[in-house]
Amino acid sequence: MHRRNFIQLSAISAAVLVTGCTTKSDEALPVETGLISGSALFIPALLDPVADTNGVKQFNLSIKESTHKFYSEYDTKTYGIDASYLGPTLLLRQGEKVSINYKNELLETTTMHGHGMHLPAKMDGGPHQLIEVGATWSAQYTVNQNACTNWYHPHEMGKTADHVYMGLAGMIIVEDNESTGLGLPSSYGVDDIPLVIQDRLFDALGQFNYNPSNQQIMRGYRGDTIITNGQVSPIFDAKSGLLRLRLLNGSNAGLYRFSLADNRAFNQIAGDNSLLEKPVSITSVLLSPGERAEIIVDLSNDIGTKLDLMVNEEIDNLTKIALSINVQAEIADIVTLPNTLAILDIADATQAVNTRSFTLEGSGMGGPTLTINNKEMDMAIYNETVPLNQIEIWEITNTMNMPHNFHIHATHFRLIERNGSTSAVSETEKGYKDVVFIPANEKVKVLIQMLDYTDATSPYMYHCHFLEHEDAGMMGQFIVV
Repeated sequence: MHRRNFIQLSAISAAVLVTGCTTKSDEALPVETGLISGSALFIPALLDPVADTNGVKQFNLSIKESTHKFYSEYDTKTYGIDASYLGPTLLLRQGEKVSINYKNELLETTTMHGHGMHLPAKMDGGPHQLIEVGATWSAQYTVNQNACTNWYHPHEMGKTADHVYMGLAGMIIVEDNESTGLGLPSSYGVDDIPLVIQDRLFDALGQFNYNPSNQQIMRGYRGDTIITNGQVSPIFDAKSGLLRLRLLNGSNAGLYRFSLADNRAFNQIAGDNSLLEKPVSITSVLLSPGERAEIIVDLSNDIGTKLDLMVNEEIDNLTKIALSINVQAEIADIVTLPNTLAILDIADATQAVNTRSFTLEGSGMGGPTLTINNKEMDMAIYNETVPLNQIEIWEITNTMNMPHNFHIHATHFRLIERNGSTSAVSETEKGYKDVVFIPANEKVKVLIQMLDYTDATSPYMYHCHFLEHEDAGMMGQFIVV
C-alpha cells in the first residue's frame, strides 16, 4: 500500500504552556466574574524561518514561563512558546529541509513532539528526546509528506498532561503543490483560520486548577470553560464567501462535537493527515483529543449577520460558543469547492501480512492503573517490532466503560472497520489518520505501513491521546527494523 497523504496546510496556532499555579483551590470562578470574552480572535503568527548556507530552514522557538490574561483582574500563570499562550504556526512544504529548534527556558525538563509528522524516530520529540533546562533540541528532517494539518506539543513521560494543560501546543501546516493548486481558501488569518480548542478549569485566583484526583485521572481531566486560541468566545470578522476553519481538539480529555448555531451544513475537506477524496457535507463533526478536521463554511449569503461555531463537550454535555463569526465584507470572487480534492490509494486489507491486537484496559482500584495489553508503559521495553514496508492490520479494542482513542506516531493509517463493519466507517474518516476515536466497549481496525525510517534503538510511541490516560500508563513503544 503506497501512502498518498494529501495532508492540508494546517495552521497550527502554536500554543503556550501554562505553568502550574501556586495556589491550589477547588473553588472555580463563575464565568461571569471577570472572565474576558468577546475579544477579536487571536491568530497565532506564522513563524518566519531562517535559511542557513546548506539550504536548511531554521525555525527557532523558545519555551518560556509567562502569564496570560483570561481574567481582567488576574494574570494566569502559563507556559508559552514565543507567546503568553500557545505558540506560532509553522508552515512547512513538502520536500524542504527543516530544523525546528526548541530552546527550553523553563525551570523543568520538557519535550516537543511533532504530532502527525512523518520523520525519523530520533526526531519525533517523544519521551526519549528530553529537552533539559537551558538546552536546545532540534528536530531535523526533510518534510516527507503531503499537505495536512498537524501540531506540536510536549510529550514527557508522566508530564504530558500537565505541560499541555499549561498551554504548550501549536499548529504545523504542511503544504504541497497539489493542495495549493485546488483553489481552496488559503490566505492565512483571512479565510484560512487555525482554531485550537481546549477546555480549562480555573481556581478562585484565576489560575489553572490542574490537580487531578485519581477519579479525574481515570475519567480524564475536563474543565468548564472552553477556550479558542487562548480566548473565551472570541469574535472573527470574516468576508463573505468560503471560510476555511482548521479545527484542532487540543484538550486533555474533552470529546468535542462542532456545529453551527443555525444547524446549517458545512463541508469537511480534510482529517488528521490528508485531504478527503471529495468534500463531505455534514452538520457536525466529532473530534477526540488530538484529532483535526478542516471544514469549509459558505458565508456567501451572510453579509451583515453573525454566525456562531458551537462546541459541545459530549462526555459532560457542556455546550459553548467556540467562535462568533461576523460577516462584514463582500468579496469580488465567490470561490466554489472542487468536486475532487485528492486521489487516495484504496485501503485494501487483503494486502496485510500480519495482524496485531491491542487491548485498552484499566482499573481504578487502589489508584488508577491504565494499560495496553495488560502492560503499563515502561521506557525500557519495546513492546512491538515492526518490519519496514510491511502492511499490517492493528486491531484496537476498548474494554472499558469510558471512551478512549489511539494515536500512532510517525505514520498515517487508514481506518477500515468499526466493530467488525466496514460500512460503519464514516466518509469523514476515510482519509489518512493518526488518531482514531474508540467509544466505550468498541473496537476498530486500522491498516498501517511503516515507511522510510528504521532505527533498532529509538522507538516510536502508540497510546491513548486522553492525556491523563497516557501519563497513567496507557502507552507502548515500537521500533521499526
